[in-house]
Amino acid sequence: MQLLNTGPDDDVTGLLTALTVRSSVYCLSDLGAPWGFEVDDASTAKFHIVLDGGCWLRLSGADPVWLGNGDLAILPRGERHTVSDSLDSAVRDLDLLIADHPLDADARLNGGGDGARTRLLCGGFTLSEPMPGPLLTLLPPILVVDPRSASISSWIDPVFALVREEANRPAPGAQAIFAKLADVFLSQALRTYLAGAGQAGLRPPRAERDSRIEQAAALVRGQPARSWTLQALAREVGMSRTLLTTRFHAAVGESPIRYLAKVRLGQAAGYLATSDLSLEAIAVRTGYASNASLSKAFKREFGVSPGAYRTAGGDLPG
Repeated sequence: MQLLNTGPDDDVTGLLTALTVRSSVYCLSDLGAPWGFEVDDASTAKFHIVLDGGCWLRLSGADPVWLGNGDLAILPRGERHTVSDSLDSAVRDLDLLIADHPLDADARLNGGGDGARTRLLCGGFTLSEPMPGPLLTLLPPILVVDPRSASISSWIDPVFALVREEANRPAPGAQAIFAKLADVFLSQALRTYLAGAGQAGLRPPRAERDSRIEQAAALVRGQPARSWTLQALAREVGMSRTLLTTRFHAAVGESPIRYLAKVRLGQAAGYLATSDLSLEAIAVRTGYASNASLSKAFKREFGVSPGAYRTAGGDLPG
């Protein structure tokens, strides 16, 4: 995948070349409907890979997300969330569920009811040093990587096959193998998605701390679909529009509205590269009134249409 060279030492493109993921597997779950569990809030980023079946993932403040066979869900901020076979199923704390159904030596969990079964590989991950954690702040609250997306099937299919093969045959050291395979899944998925942020010119926050500017930037990244105006953003962080603009430019290197545009277009590029979401659905998620307005802004920023970007697997001309 081509990445634009934007120059600064702290740009996303340069950081992606050194991206190293260290994951740990919590459990390989084999659960019969009805079932549901809740994962506590923690600073560690979380992931779920659906090996068979499907489930709902719910995060406070966000619409429920359906995960189908082969889907990878990443929660970069590690917030409390629930996973269940149905939106109506009761959920239990994952730690309590594991206490009632002790894991075997390879971290396999069996439980739930007598209904349709779902298998999940669940765990957490960090970005190893010297990779700065702020890269994760460029991601949406939930990133779902769709194996049916043409731009990623070339790498996700063979790795997914290895995970499923390992899951089908209990063997010593399986948990360590799962973790290494998850490293590959996560590294490739993060690179593919974040390439769009690099091409849009987004950068992780600078070393200097300005808490209210950090708050403003986090609001934009976490709620790109909101109808943001400079006045609305300034009100959220308790600043005047002039003060917000001045301090935001000093901390981030550009105006709040330009940063908003980069966030939206960077996330749109990420969705195009990692999912088969329709352009209309991507427009809704990224704050554009229509797929036409997204297409116009995307082509102005990247020089190609969203469709051409998706077809090229996230590569840009030149």
